[in-house]
Amino acid sequence: MISFDLRNLYSLADSHGLSEDDLQKMADRIPDYLKKIEERDQGFYKVIDEENTVTGIEKFVSENEGKFENVVILGIGGSALGARCLGETLGRQPTPGLYILDNVDPLLIAAVEAQIDPKKTLFLVISKSGKTIETQALYSYFKDKGGYFVLITDGDTGLEPDFEIPKNVGGRFSVLTAVGLLPAKLIGIDIHALLEGARAMRDSFLSADFEKNLPFQLATIQYLLAQKGKTINVMMPYSQRLMAFTDWWRQLLAESIGKDGLGLTPVRALGVTDQHSQLQLYNDGPNDKFFLFLEVENLGHELSTGLKDLTFNELLATEMQGTIGSLTQNERPNITLKIEHLDATTLGALFLLFEGATAFLGEFYGINAFDQPGVELSKKITKDLLSS
Repeated sequence: MISFDLRNLYSLADSHGLSEDDLQKMADRIPDYLKKIEERDQGFYKVIDEENTVTGIEKFVSENEGKFENVVILGIGGSALGARCLGETLGRQPTPGLYILDNVDPLLIAAVEAQIDPKKTLFLVISKSGKTIETQALYSYFKDKGGYFVLITDGDTGLEPDFEIPKNVGGRFSVLTAVGLLPAKLIGIDIHALLEGARAMRDSFLSADFEKNLPFQLATIQYLLAQKGKTINVMMPYSQRLMAFTDWWRQLLAESIGKDGLGLTPVRALGVTDQHSQLQLYNDGPNDKFFLFLEVENLGHELSTGLKDLTFNELLATEMQGTIGSLTQNERPNITLKIEHLDATTLGALFLLFEGATAFLGEFYGINAFDQPGVELSKKITKDLLSS
């Protein structure tokens, strides 16, 4: 379902890449790191077994089928990025429509409001803390306009949640809780398949076998390349449907690992679009980047270009190989994550793959990957300014 192609990493082992031996030397850290992650009491890889949550979501959706024309998420950061990814990657049915208000820009709010009838809209109010000022403001704005409101929080806010976020699951790790599962179910995504894929990747995450543990392999590559000065990680999918996944991943990596003067800078790019906007820098600029390509081998639809016998599928794949080839020739380390086809099962596995890799990265760096002191400081200053 998901595999790594590390050939271009190994081919540059004498210069800017890594050898297979470099990676294997880290394998004995797996048990210790898993123990430390367990001691941090983080539930991102355990919450996928919460059958009561799934049952509650299915009951709610069944009881309200056909009641809402649109679903609007009022939330920000981890409260919205996972749902956006699910909607843009797998969402197919036209109704209910999914809108996400993850900013307090009045023009965005007005644009969404112009497209919905609040009285026929389900508003999902999502906040891990229940105290996020942006979400509070959005809720205050819409609450008297009609509609149905569902609160998703951690239950420790003084408010009674309709669906609870487990206390030991942080916002950016919460996509496989009700935060992501409820909107996914509402727009017709198979959440059982989503969780099935996550469980399969969890087996990999918990394996002491380096060859099987894809999250640990990825974290090892990221960490060792950072020691070679590759502190910028570029994720470049060759599938339009995965662009929102790169947004979800950016928060996950930046907010988890950027601490104590340490960290990796996540950058998103899209093939082939950004071959024409970023590739000049990547090939001829500073050699301080690691490139992670996402290739979907079966896109599920084939379309002819009208140029001889060339399909768009062939053109896309060839463009990717050209980009990879140019970077490798310029000694820019890169790997390819190969995805057989993109469905709910695969996306669930991808979520757990990168969550697991991020947890391992925290242990490599000796930091807590699950807090966000820099974000909390910004929130505090904002609240102080608003109250002054």
